[in-house]
Amino acid sequence: MSEENKQNTDLNPMPEIGSDYPEGHKAGFVNIVGSPNVGKSTLMNKLVGERLSIINSKAQTTRHRIMGMVNESEFQIVYSDTPGVLNPAYKLQEGMMKFVKTALQDADVLLLVTDIFEDCIAHEATLEKISKMEVPVIVLINKVDLGDQEKAMERLNYWKEQIPRAQIAAISALHNFNLDCILDMIVSELPEGPPFFPKDELTDKPMRFFVSEIVREKILTHFKQEIPYSCEVVVEEYKDEPDICSIRAEIRVARESQKKIVVGAKGLMIKRVGTESRKDMELFLGKKVYLDLYVRVDKDWRNDEKKLKRFGYFD
Repeated sequence: MSEENKQNTDLNPMPEIGSDYPEGHKAGFVNIVGSPNVGKSTLMNKLVGERLSIINSKAQTTRHRIMGMVNESEFQIVYSDTPGVLNPAYKLQEGMMKFVKTALQDADVLLLVTDIFEDCIAHEATLEKISKMEVPVIVLINKVDLGDQEKAMERLNYWKEQIPRAQIAAISALHNFNLDCILDMIVSELPEGPPFFPKDELTDKPMRFFVSEIVREKILTHFKQEIPYSCEVVVEEYKDEPDICSIRAEIRVARESQKKIVVGAKGLMIKRVGTESRKDMELFLGKKVYLDLYVRVDKDWRNDEKKLKRFGYFD
């Protein structure tokens, strides 16, 4: 994250709109929804121009709603990345789906992301809601670089039938294919109005959030089966000094057996996660980082609404 963009990541709504914003200025919430693993987070990062959302091939990588701003003199786009839609199996997933529901409610423009391999969105009720929405909907068929033209046309015709009023485009978020056209489509659909937030803002999340996400990304990378889905990362201490940032974080797991796996033989796995996380944090923060990483058993945290509130999944 650039120095300019990271100066203030605790988002504050504009207290007053001055005369610096031209007549015809546009602003709106452009919310990204879709099934797990269709490329929503890759798209979000490319559209914003910063790596705000972590990316992994495992499902349920994104757990929160993450906002990213794109500011030009003529417009402000407030993008939102959201968790992949699913049928919740426990409280944590209920909280994740709540973020999706809110994103459907406050969207000025909705980006429904699918991919060339997906037959139908993973949550039928969400598709039904989208088909009834009055706001502009843009269906983006991602990963077209991995298929052929015949398959792309098949998917395009399918989505024309599902949401006849939607604009539909084929893209490759990973390879930046057609993204300039998507930006033009979005701007054309934005309502006129002043910016919602100061023009120097980038995101709604504090640095603590991104620190925890960096650690969680390493867990997703290095562990298999149920481990990534049983872990939550909690930043217990964050001291930002001029030359170094000192961070104490806990990896919460559901069972003692999971703790042993995350720690690893002679502590090798937790050391690996910590070392890789620290390096990424230093790149993100632009300074040295001292990271103290622990693993703690927190039984059934995924179904404990009180704890989930603390972790930011419920109000």
